Amino acid sequence: MHKYELTATRKFNPLGMQTTVLHESEHFKIINFNLSAGHLFPVHSHNLDGQVSIHVIEGNGEFLGDKGLAMPAREGDILVSDISEPHGVKAATDMRLVVTIAPPI
Repeated sequence: MHKYELTATRKFNPLGMQTTVLHESEHFKIINFNLSAGHLFPVHSHNLDGQVSIHVIEGNGEFLGDKGLAMPAREGDILVSDISEPHGVKAATDMRLVVTIAPPI
């Protein structure tokens, strides 16, 4: 068992995204992404089986998808999708995300 203190990873890069790998095992990977206001986690996908969750722990913006799809992303929201489905995030304010990928890539 391991506890992670997310307050310790609350750092922002004014030029874009700050990334911290919190956990990695053969079963899943957890990453903290901090996006400065106005920045983009570009829409992308992976040609793999598996799923990804994106949990907004602070801030707001939009979850992005294929063909211009955009959904509000607010603190407390979680997006779950197949990892092969295009996904991304645009930050309206400073935004903190916890992303879980299973299996890890």
